[in-house]
Amino acid sequence: MESSVCPFCHLTIPFSELQWHANSHFEDEDKEAKVLELANQVQIASSSCSTNVDRISSLIGLQTRGNFYHVNGGLISLLRNCLELEARHNSSVTILSGYVDHFHSLPSVDVGWGCGWRNIQMLSSHLLAHRQEARKVLFGGSGFVPDIAFLQRWLEIAWERGFDPPGAQHFNCKVYGTSHKIGTTECASLFRSFGLRARVVDFGPKESEQLYLSVPGSTLGQPVTQRNAIQVSGPMDRYVNRQQGLKSGRHSCDSSGKCRNNSKGKSEGAQVLVDWVWNYFSDKGLTVSGSSRVIVSDRAPLYFQHDGHSRTIIGIQVKNQQNGMRQFNLLILDPSERTIALESSLKTNVGWQKLIKRGVHTLKEPQYQLCYIDPGIASREELEELKTINSMFFEL
Repeated sequence: MESSVCPFCHLTIPFSELQWHANSHFEDEDKEAKVLELANQVQIASSSCSTNVDRISSLIGLQTRGNFYHVNGGLISLLRNCLELEARHNSSVTILSGYVDHFHSLPSVDVGWGCGWRNIQMLSSHLLAHRQEARKVLFGGSGFVPDIAFLQRWLEIAWERGFDPPGAQHFNCKVYGTSHKIGTTECASLFRSFGLRARVVDFGPKESEQLYLSVPGSTLGQPVTQRNAIQVSGPMDRYVNRQQGLKSGRHSCDSSGKCRNNSKGKSEGAQVLVDWVWNYFSDKGLTVSGSSRVIVSDRAPLYFQHDGHSRTIIGIQVKNQQNGMRQFNLLILDPSERTIALESSLKTNVGWQKLIKRGVHTLKEPQYQLCYIDPGIASREELEELKTINSMFFEL
């Protein structure tokens, strides 16, 4: 892709877009003033920061919305209706995140490499809809989800500001205009650069405890230099600390989030991940409507990574079986599924389970990684700490 440098803001722009980009600098002064104000809000000064306000303001003013198929009323609302109908027959209980737009990969744009970006778009759509503090800072306060090209720009700016130096080095600080696959650490870096408290959790065999799992991500196979130093200050503290105390034992959790030690074989290790997800969504902030068995949580969706692909977890379902055991299903939005197919299956209540539900038996990968986002905006001191991407490890 041929590119050229804008003579006004010095951004590197695809040659085919240069004239349009340059002309945009001569728009009305009111818009420019607003954009400059937003740029100052985005940039939190740092002595090591090489990103200037002019460049950020240009990016805010030029970024374009990510295209997606709009579902009337939203996919989550349609899914909730199907789950409530299902609960009448199987006495299941489901916890869902709130509103999420589904962004699917496009054949002519990002099929085969864009899943990470699409999941970032999905998480962003939820944050913009549900968290006022996030809406004010994400993407310069634009109020919308940018397309992949501008997400790539924002990630490069995050690296320039000092977030995840190993990741920046891995990609040579360059992802714009490429088809580079990204992983969970890139997701965390991008959100952290706006002051959001994005946390990373690793699940895998004991021997991978000293490795990051970003597949394909910024620091695959590199030692985690500060893993033991991590301090989780968000609402997952209680669960994380309890998990560390369990050590080699396994556990299962009930609908109240209480866990019991329950040693299991290696083949059932994926239950550790599922239990974590149940605790995440059920921890607090539940809204129960009457006798409804479908509960809406205040929790944001989860970025869900394994080798070669990533998806978005939007909730979890549990069913009590006749043998007394409990069966869990993760509820997942996959960028590889077309939104119109999801909408059709949910409206007709036919076939949606195969597109969205994933049981414990389907979790066959040796390693997984999650990114979750705690509420609130980091202070300047905390923001500096967030520049180092640590993770919490759980053995499968």
